[in-house]
Amino acid sequence: MEYLVTSAEMKRCDGNTIEHFGMPSMVLMERAALACAEELIARDKKLKEAMRPFGPVPPANRTLVAAGTGNNGGDGLAIGRLLSQAGFPVDFVRLGKEEKCSAETAAQLKILENYGYRVMRKLPEREYDIIIDSIFGIGLTRPVEGSFAEAVEYINAQDAYVLSVDIPSGIHGDTGTVMGIALRADLTVTFGWEKTGTALYPGREYAGRVEVADIGFPGQALDAVKEAEGTAAGDFAVTYGDDDLKRIPRRPAYSNKGTFGKVLIVAGSRNMCGAAYLSALSAYRTGAGLVKLLTVEENRQILQERLPEAIIATYTPDQLMEGRDEFRKMIEAQMEWADVVVLGPGLGNGPYVEYLVEDILTSAFVPVIIDADGLNAIAGHPYLTSYYTENIIVTPHLGEMARLTGESVDQIKENLAATALEYAGRYGLTCVLKDAATVTAGRDGNLYINSSGNSAMAKAGSGDVLTGIIAGLIAIGMEEEEAACLGVYLHGRAGDAAASKSGAHSLLASELADAVGSVMTMV
Repeated sequence: MEYLVTSAEMKRCDGNTIEHFGMPSMVLMERAALACAEELIARDKKLKEAMRPFGPVPPANRTLVAAGTGNNGGDGLAIGRLLSQAGFPVDFVRLGKEEKCSAETAAQLKILENYGYRVMRKLPEREYDIIIDSIFGIGLTRPVEGSFAEAVEYINAQDAYVLSVDIPSGIHGDTGTVMGIALRADLTVTFGWEKTGTALYPGREYAGRVEVADIGFPGQALDAVKEAEGTAAGDFAVTYGDDDLKRIPRRPAYSNKGTFGKVLIVAGSRNMCGAAYLSALSAYRTGAGLVKLLTVEENRQILQERLPEAIIATYTPDQLMEGRDEFRKMIEAQMEWADVVVLGPGLGNGPYVEYLVEDILTSAFVPVIIDADGLNAIAGHPYLTSYYTENIIVTPHLGEMARLTGESVDQIKENLAATALEYAGRYGLTCVLKDAATVTAGRDGNLYINSSGNSAMAKAGSGDVLTGIIAGLIAIGMEEEEAACLGVYLHGRAGDAAASKSGAHSLLASELADAVGSVMTMV
C-alpha cells in the first residue's frame, strides 16, 4: 500500500520537514533536481549503449528547461545546471514576472548567473531532444492562459522527450483535471509521495510514467499532518500493489465448502442472464464456497448448463407483484442462508424490481453489494436509500452515479474522489465509483484510488465480474471496505493478465473472470 497526497497535504509535509525537522528548502530542491537529472542521465546512457553497435554515437541530447516562478521552476533550473555539468547542452528559459519568483527560485537564478549561464526570457525558435517542464507545480488552481498557455503549446508541439517536475504543468494536483491546457509528459518525477492528480484521469494519462523520488521527507512529516487538528478524513488516499494481494485470506487445509462462505446473487431478467452468470462465475473464481443465483424462472435452464456449480433458485415477477407477503418470506429465507448478497446485475427495469430491491434491503443482515439495475431502481425510487446500512457497498459507473446524485457525468468526472467520498459519507456505506481509475470511498472517509487495469476491460460484463470478485472476497472472510478496495485492484490485475493473452481489443468478460485465479496464485 502506498499513500497518495493532495496538493495541500504535500505543502504541509514540505513545511513540516523544513520547520520542524530543520531540513533547508534549498537542500530539498537540490535533491529533487538530482533525482530528475539522474533519470535523464541514465536514459541517455541506455540510448547510447543501444546505438553503439550501429555506428557513431550522437552527442548528448539538446535540452531546454522551461521554468516558472515558483519553487517548481527552481527545481527545473537546478536540474538544467546538473545536466549541463554532466555534458548536456542546456538552454534555460524563465516564464513569468521576475518579481514573482520565490526566494529559492531567485537563488537558483543567481547560481546560474554566477556559473555564467544565460537565462532567456522568450521561448527559442529551435527544436530540442529533451524538455524539462517546471512551469507549474502542484499548486495550480487557475486555468493556464496567455504566455503560459503558449509555452505549453510550444512544448507539446516539439518532438522531444518531456520530463515534468512533480506534475505536468496544467494538471490539477488533486483531481487530475486539465486546467484549460496541459502539458503531455513522457516521464513525471514526483517527490515524497505520488499526487492524487497523477493517479486520476486525465492527469494519469498526461503524466506518462510516474517515478516517486525520495528526497528526504521523513515519514514522521506525513504522520504529523495526518494527526494535525483539522485534517479532513479522506485527505490521504492510498493505492495498492501486488504485495497487497497477501491480504487475501489463506485457505486452511481443514475446511469444507461452508468454510468459504455463501454468496447469494440476485440478478438477471427474462432472457438476460449473462450478468448473473458472470457475477456467479467470478465469485467462485475468487474462492467462495457456495454460490446461489436467485433469478427469474426463464433463466434456470441456461444458467444450470453454463454454471452447473451454482445453486439455482427462481421466481416469477407475477409472484412478486401479486403475493408480496409470501415473496417477502421467501426473500427472508434466502437472506438467512447467505453470508453476502449481490443485488442488481441484469435485473432490468420492470415494475417489480423496485419491490425486489426493497424486500432485500429490508431483510438483509449481511453485506449487500448493489450494482447496475439495483442502483437504477434506487435512483428512480429515492426512498430506498432509507434502507441503506453500513454493510452496503454500491458500485456505480459514472452514468449510474449521475442518476443517483442528480449531477452530470462531466461534474462527476471532474470531482471523482470528492463525489465518492460525499456519497459514502452521506449514507454511511462503501462507494466504489467505477472509471478508468476507479475510486473507493469508505464510510469513515478512507479513499482508495486504483492503479491496475487497462482499456481492454472496457467491455460489457466487466462490472458484473467486479461485483462477483468483491462478493467472493467477503465470502472468504474479508471486511466489506477492504474487500471492495482489494477487489477493484484484483479485478484490474486480472484484466492485465487476460489482456496479455487476448489483446487489447479481444478480451471478454468471461476471460477476465477466468484470470482471477492466476493473479491470486501470485501470493
